Amino acid sequence: MHPVTFRLDAQDGAARAGTATTANGSYTTPLFMPVGTRGAIKYLSAADYERLGAQIVLGNTYHLMLRPGSELIESFGGLAQFAGWRGLTLTDSGGFQVFSLDPQVDDDGVTFKSTYDGSSVRFTPEDAVRVQQELGADIQMVLDQCPPLPSSPEVVRTALERTHAWAARAKAAHTSDGQALFGIVQGGISEAMRTESAQRIAEIGFDGYGIGGLSVGETREQMLPALAAAIERLPTDRPRYLMGVGDPASLVEAVALGVDQFDCVMQTRLGRHGTALTSTGRFQAKALRNARMDEPLDTECPCEVCARHSRGYIRHLLQVGEPTASRLLSIHNIAWTIDLMGKMRSAIEAGTFESMRRHVLDVWG
Repeated sequence: MHPVTFRLDAQDGAARAGTATTANGSYTTPLFMPVGTRGAIKYLSAADYERLGAQIVLGNTYHLMLRPGSELIESFGGLAQFAGWRGLTLTDSGGFQVFSLDPQVDDDGVTFKSTYDGSSVRFTPEDAVRVQQELGADIQMVLDQCPPLPSSPEVVRTALERTHAWAARAKAAHTSDGQALFGIVQGGISEAMRTESAQRIAEIGFDGYGIGGLSVGETREQMLPALAAAIERLPTDRPRYLMGVGDPASLVEAVALGVDQFDCVMQTRLGRHGTALTSTGRFQAKALRNARMDEPLDTECPCEVCARHSRGYIRHLLQVGEPTASRLLSIHNIAWTIDLMGKMRSAIEAGTFESMRRHVLDVWG
């Protein structure tokens, strides 16, 4: 019995509109999941996520286990309860953060320095499962090794073998019926290694499948064939999750290949730096030409920011360093991306996904 069931509601080519059901509720795909690294999306609250229509919000295992600690969060009833969030939660394994800290990696696990106090921390695939069970996420990810790109084939191969061994250990350690466990495919930009990794991870058998180690420096032209090779070997009755990807062109291309769900920090990072995602491309809100503009960030966007505030006002807030600007742009960018995913779903249901894909790529490609 899988803690996640996946129902295919419509298909247009390889693009899928589905409904995934977890122990604590369902979500529809294609899906964008905003990232609340330390238990909050920067500048936003759980009430904001609800209003924006988010279905799943990510938490970061690495940060949360160091501060405030997974046992403390467990005592509150888990991450969603702790944050006052009524939707679903997904926690990453912490692997990506650990590997960006230049850790000592061996076949058993990783040793790294805490970013908070410099203390040495040991982390194994079993620890990742235990910590995420304490965090109480609806979906948890196995610990994987994410090689930087470009890397030599030998480095990618070592990471792939470790990822598979660690995935099997995570599955053996996972005992929570109410929590889904997703495996992760690695293999760099090698189509052959992506095919092999997807097949071997699928043979272990997980509730869903993450595709990791992409969007780490390679071009979209390099990413897509590797992604397609992985998807070809993943089961059709499980959700497929492309990790850390959120630019509109990559979203629409990945959905076209059959990916169901995504997460990215780009939406809020751009917002904090004065950039809005719009139907005509990236919009730099700080630009002088916006000072007297009375229209919204995007005339086609139904979000609360576009309904109420002008470009001129948001530019003013940025000019004077008012944090409200970052909040408004972050709300807009998340709402805009969630709306884009809804439009993709509607296009898949209507059989018009290919023309929508071309339209998005005309603007964002």
